[in-house]
Amino acid sequence: MSEDQKRKLEQKLWAIADTLRGRMNADEFRDYILGFIFYKYLSEKFIIYVNNELLKSEKIKYQKIVETTEEGKLYINAVKEETLTKLGYFLKPSELFCQIVKKGNSKSEDESKSNFILGDLQNILKHIEQSTMGTESEDDFNNLFEDLDLNSTKLGKTAKDKNIIISKILQHLDGIDFDIENPDSDLLGDAYEYLIGQFASSAGKKAGEFYTPQQVSKILAKLVTANKKQIKSVYDPTCGSGSLLLRVAKEANEVSMFYGQEFNRTTYNLARMNMILHDIHFRRFNIKQEDTLERPQHTNLKAEAIVANPPFSAKWSASPLFMNDDRFSQYGKLAPKSKADFAFVQHMLHHLADNGTMAIVLPHGVLFRGTAEGHIRKYLIQDRNFLDAVIGLPANIFYGTSIPTCIMVYKKCRTSPNDILFIDASKHFEKVKNQNHLRQQDIDKIIDTYKERITIDKYSYVANLDEVKENDYNLNIPRYVDTFEEEEPINIAEVARELKQLDKEMAETDKIIADFCNELNIETPF
Repeated sequence: MSEDQKRKLEQKLWAIADTLRGRMNADEFRDYILGFIFYKYLSEKFIIYVNNELLKSEKIKYQKIVETTEEGKLYINAVKEETLTKLGYFLKPSELFCQIVKKGNSKSEDESKSNFILGDLQNILKHIEQSTMGTESEDDFNNLFEDLDLNSTKLGKTAKDKNIIISKILQHLDGIDFDIENPDSDLLGDAYEYLIGQFASSAGKKAGEFYTPQQVSKILAKLVTANKKQIKSVYDPTCGSGSLLLRVAKEANEVSMFYGQEFNRTTYNLARMNMILHDIHFRRFNIKQEDTLERPQHTNLKAEAIVANPPFSAKWSASPLFMNDDRFSQYGKLAPKSKADFAFVQHMLHHLADNGTMAIVLPHGVLFRGTAEGHIRKYLIQDRNFLDAVIGLPANIFYGTSIPTCIMVYKKCRTSPNDILFIDASKHFEKVKNQNHLRQQDIDKIIDTYKERITIDKYSYVANLDEVKENDYNLNIPRYVDTFEEEEPINIAEVARELKQLDKEMAETDKIIADFCNELNIETPF
């Protein structure tokens, strides 16, 4: 897709969002827009598969089948059996997106041909979820549309008002060709990612709950896939909308399995939709909804790549019972209740395969804070030697917070076991409106420096472990990367001449003021 096509698509999508703007805030109308896009995708993918694979020899189109006839029922039952196995869900001909759009925007005075679709649409979304019950895909579709409240008064005061708004949105979506039939196109997935990013920007503080900016996602994905093109499994313990998992798939030729866990129910639904929209088969992803630290869901997982942007300095229970948990028991101390940052690090390392790489975004405080965090940091470096690199990022690149952050890269089997790479990329960015933004050249420089593992003046430093030990395992980047810029030398003689000239000018000014004061017969101010 060209940049011009992409821009036009983004304009169309944002125009659809304008239909709901003013009625509700960004994180609320997000659920409607993305939910309807997902319904359109499921419907069109279903039609393509059924017509091109199952009914090709029958010379009949699925959307033309009459459901009430005996022949129609036979076709539908056969299609249902095949699609539940292949696609993981089922739609009747009358439940297809194109049929609902047609009905919602029909104009007829015949009441038997009413254009009221709210009830139909609600039933369709419920039927999609119910069609998967008892099948392999049940967990992936269960309550997937629960955030689409078609009875919300924010859509309109009356049922008629709500129907008009929903029909208008669906009609707008119907006019967009997402090129689903083209196997090389990821137009729909890109559109979905674009909208998630736009909603994150508009939602402000809440945005960090579900979205990592693509520039940061790129860096994390490139770090864990460095020199690898095939990844057996990737895991994100705080997966949000799933954008990090999908970014890893873009950086590798093949990812066999995706794992994720997300605490927020709405965001968990977004993540599952996002995976399916990017054509990740339901058998290839396993995303769960729960508190990752308190109730982990992937207990036996050992992932080859792990990425995460957990909530910064989140609170957790830090229950003494966790001292018997395999994730934390070996460290001797738990991360403090008020700052779970190292608890996420410990959790991720527990699930990291011996040949794996993990990259996690954290607040700068993890690099130097003492007490329990200092103890854990020392253990990870001195006793386990897992820390591979520390990368400082610019401030104000995440939605909802302006604090400076860093990326910590960990490996269990390091190729450079005698040193730690420090990169200070905090001054390499461009300002875009109210956010700082990492440009492609900034991302490339970080990744190239990581791969080459070199010292660059005022940018990176390869510190041997003895240096880190001398610093008492304090990882604050300025201790290793000197970014101090010398000021230009001052010419003392020139400054003295300027001061003498200023004294002369001041004396002349004082004389003029004194003369005015004498003429006015008032006291001089000096």
